[in-house]
Amino acid sequence: MGDLVDRTQCVLSWKVGIRVVFSSAVFLWVFLPVVFLLNYFIQKKYSNILLLAASLIFYAWGEPYLVLLMMASVVLNWLVGRGIAKCSGNGKKAVLTLGVVCDLAMLGYYKYAGFFVSVLNRVCGSEVLPVPQIALPIGISFFTFQAISYIVDVYRGDTDASPKLVNVALYISFFPQLIAGPIVKYKDINQQIEDRSITWDGVTMGFRRFIIGLAKKVLISNVMGACVDTIFSHDVSVVGGGAAWVAALTYTFQIYYDFSGYSDMAIGLGKMFGFDIMENFQYPYLSSSITEFWRRWHISLGSWFREYVYIPLGGNRKGTVRTYVNLCIVFFLTGLWHGADMSFVLWGLYHGFFSILERLGLKKWLDRHKAVGVVYCMLVVIFGWMLFRAPGTGVAVRYMLHMLLPWRYSEAALPWTEYMDLKTVVVGIAAFLGMGFSKWIPEKFMNKWRYSLPEAICCVLLLLLCMASIAGSNYNPFIYFQF
Repeated sequence: MGDLVDRTQCVLSWKVGIRVVFSSAVFLWVFLPVVFLLNYFIQKKYSNILLLAASLIFYAWGEPYLVLLMMASVVLNWLVGRGIAKCSGNGKKAVLTLGVVCDLAMLGYYKYAGFFVSVLNRVCGSEVLPVPQIALPIGISFFTFQAISYIVDVYRGDTDASPKLVNVALYISFFPQLIAGPIVKYKDINQQIEDRSITWDGVTMGFRRFIIGLAKKVLISNVMGACVDTIFSHDVSVVGGGAAWVAALTYTFQIYYDFSGYSDMAIGLGKMFGFDIMENFQYPYLSSSITEFWRRWHISLGSWFREYVYIPLGGNRKGTVRTYVNLCIVFFLTGLWHGADMSFVLWGLYHGFFSILERLGLKKWLDRHKAVGVVYCMLVVIFGWMLFRAPGTGVAVRYMLHMLLPWRYSEAALPWTEYMDLKTVVVGIAAFLGMGFSKWIPEKFMNKWRYSLPEAICCVLLLLLCMASIAGSNYNPFIYFQF
């Protein structure tokens, strides 16, 4: 089966220079210590300016000219917010519309222009237009959604338009959550931007959370990712059913520990600088339904779509059919948000299908059979991740067939030693145990463990292991940077 749209043709160019990521030596040994110490000792009234400057340097390190685009977005939305505050009636709505259209136009041009031209050429059967090769600004989906939420909340009266450009600029560009979230709403953080305190308890909690996130990323996600990449480097025709399942399971672990690890680091960094950033994951792989999964996975994105798309469309208030249509729209947009590729769109609609199926009655049955629900949800999620990871829709479907009918591909030539070693097995077991089973550890024991000397020693050892791993390897991808 051929790809519906070849990802190699329609995904926009993602051209960045050397990136200062959280799990890089430059960030850990230079950028973070310098910024933290300067912010700790600087006068409080200059903190926002310092953090804004640090955030711009962080973003510009990999793509210096594209930071101008982000700053243009900042200025635009600050002016739109001020305009909304000064207008009334239809004028107020017109200013909001102008701001949202400009934000979406910017996002559409940089992220989706190549995709839509590719689809047009495919539908027409010829190259009607040349596919533009546009550098994709890293994190543009995240900071655009934050900008939109700011002006919409100002319009609704949920927050005041900030008179200070620095405050809005820091809100949109704050480096801990700039590139891969969580997506923060201005109304939830504006008071912290205006007035916050750095305490040793907060710093201690922040460092602890950051180290846990770093370990998730470096010690688990990277190992799982190397296994996944090795399998996908081979043609699917030589990938047997067992190897296909290993690829699916290790990618399931990789993307969870990659993204939740990044979120942990972002939350930890926020605490170190006096900010409380919302949780983004709540043991999603323990969910017993896809509906529950989306309440636990990428919580900030789900909250954004619910508040700014689903509810304004009518939510579930306009009848059953309209509810299902609204869900389809939201999941279509969720998939498209993740990437300019048909596979992401199909992934979103795939999750939307199961969400609607559960609303039709399946969820009531799953609620009575929790264990079955967990297995069902994991299988749906695992198969869905193949659409996310495979280089094209056709390849993803072939992997699914290999997983569903392993006996038909038992003679495939790829031996397990090609992609798996003892380290991968051990880390895979740790990944399985760490994806939520710690939730069942008695709270009494956890209270004694948290912030104890043994835990501090474990955190130091984890940090040393992470640094050793970073120093000894050049493999350090971040999946969600491309969104």
